[in-house]
Amino acid sequence: MLRMGAGKRSVFMPYITAGYPSPKAMPAIFSMLADSGVRCVEIGVPFSDPVADGPVIQESTHAALVAGVTPDSCFRMSEIASHKGLKVIMMGYANPFLSMGLQKAAKKMADAGVQGIIVPDLPMEESLEWREAVSRQGIALPLFVAPHTAKERMKDIDKKSTGFIYYVSVSGVTGERTSLPVELINRLRWMRATLDTPVCVGFGVSNPLQVAQLSPHVSGIIVGSALIRRLSGWQESANKRREIARWTAAMAGAAGRAIE
Repeated sequence: MLRMGAGKRSVFMPYITAGYPSPKAMPAIFSMLADSGVRCVEIGVPFSDPVADGPVIQESTHAALVAGVTPDSCFRMSEIASHKGLKVIMMGYANPFLSMGLQKAAKKMADAGVQGIIVPDLPMEESLEWREAVSRQGIALPLFVAPHTAKERMKDIDKKSTGFIYYVSVSGVTGERTSLPVELINRLRWMRATLDTPVCVGFGVSNPLQVAQLSPHVSGIIVGSALIRRLSGWQESANKRREIARWTAAMAGAAGRAIE
C-alpha cells in the first residue's frame, strides 16, 4: 500500500484533470511528467459539482465532461500513467464511486494501478466502508485536515488515514496564491512531530519557491491549478509544451523525491 516517505525532502505531486486538455493528450502529458522528474501524480475524476475546486479546475472539469470523460475512461488513463512509471493517486467525489459500488470501484482502481484514492467530500465519520473496500485491494485512503481542524480531531484522523494526510493549506477552494499563510509552517511542524501518518500539503501552492519552503516540513506537495492553467496551452505549440515541461521539472526539483 502507498505510504509517502518521511525523508528530509518531499515529493512534488501534480494534480491533473483526467481528459484535460483532451483525452488524446493524456499519454504525452504523462510522459512529460515522468521525464520531468515526477514520480507521483494525482488524477482527478471529472464531476459535475466539484465543490472543493476553484475556477481553473472547475473549467478543466467541465471541458473533460464535455469531451466525454467518464470514470471508466479515468481508470484507463490511470493505467496509462502507471505504465509510464508514475505512482497514481485518484481524486474523485463520492457519488460516482458509490453509484458504481465501492467494491467494484476499488477493484477497477487496483486493476488500473491506482495506489490511493482521495475523496474530498468524504468525512472521517463516513470513511470506514471506503477504507475497508479499498484496503482489500491494497489502496490507500488519505483523509483531509483543514486549517480549522482541532488538534484532537487531527489525532483521530491520523489513526484512520492511510498513505498520507492531506493538509489543506488555506480555507476555501483550490487555486493559486501569491503567498501562503504565515502560520502554515508552524502548523505543519506540529503535525509532523505529533502524528504518525505522513503529511502532504495542497491548495494554493503555485511556484518553486513555495515548494522549496514547504519541502522540509511535509512528505508531499500537491499542486493543481498552476499546472492546469499551463496545460490549457498544451496543444498550442511544441514550444509551449517544452515550457510546461521546464516548469514541471523546476517544481519537482524544488521538492526533491522522498516516496516509498
